[in-house]
Amino acid sequence: MSGTKEMSFWDHLDELRWSILRSLVVVVALSAVFLCIRKPLFDVVLAPASDDFVVYRLLGVDFVMKLINVDITAQFFVHLKVSVLAGLVIAFPYIVYELWRFISPALYKREKKAVGKAFSLSSFLFYLGVVTGYFVVLPVCLMFFMGYTVSDSVENTITLNSYMSMFMTMVFMIGLLFEFPSVVLVLSSLGILGRDDLKRWRRHAFIAILVLSAIITPSDPVSMFVLAIPLYALYEFSILVCKKRKPVDNE
Repeated sequence: MSGTKEMSFWDHLDELRWSILRSLVVVVALSAVFLCIRKPLFDVVLAPASDDFVVYRLLGVDFVMKLINVDITAQFFVHLKVSVLAGLVIAFPYIVYELWRFISPALYKREKKAVGKAFSLSSFLFYLGVVTGYFVVLPVCLMFFMGYTVSDSVENTITLNSYMSMFMTMVFMIGLLFEFPSVVLVLSSLGILGRDDLKRWRRHAFIAILVLSAIITPSDPVSMFVLAIPLYALYEFSILVCKKRKPVDNE
């Protein structure tokens, strides 16, 4: 171990409790800020539902989407949910820092350096996933479903809750999925996972990614493959950052 004073189980539990509490305070504080800036927040959140969204203009797509609200309390609770989500997204680097501060005393020096790199990479990958979900996967899903009808007599009019459910899944969940290389780097640094393992599991990973993409995105082949392509690229990137398995020298 590193040269820190040995802590009891209850000391570790108490430290974990304070790490969680500090993270919650930051998330709550940021969420309160977003509650106070409703218009700028929803200008960003609702932009993909507008025909003026930059992606549609670049593609030259004539996109039409009308959102309605059918629940008297929905707009208030959507505001709360989106504010908390925005607070989590902005606080993500701090949450990662608290997690790093909690586990780092238990690592050897060589492990600490390698795992520290993984934690540093995690925030970049998370925001890369958020951007990919917001500018790529979500617009593709919206264009597909708004253009799909079972009959010309049935008009697509989308509820606010339905849109927000897709938005949160496409943006936040994809951000979390992009953390895969960071997890691989941590496991590799601890000697749990090796590069040869990932190469051997490549075909299984491809199938798993397709299944996961089908679960996360609504079940159409377009959105599934739009998500699966960057996820598989991340798997190949994980092979590059993963070290070859070798006996761990803790001295």
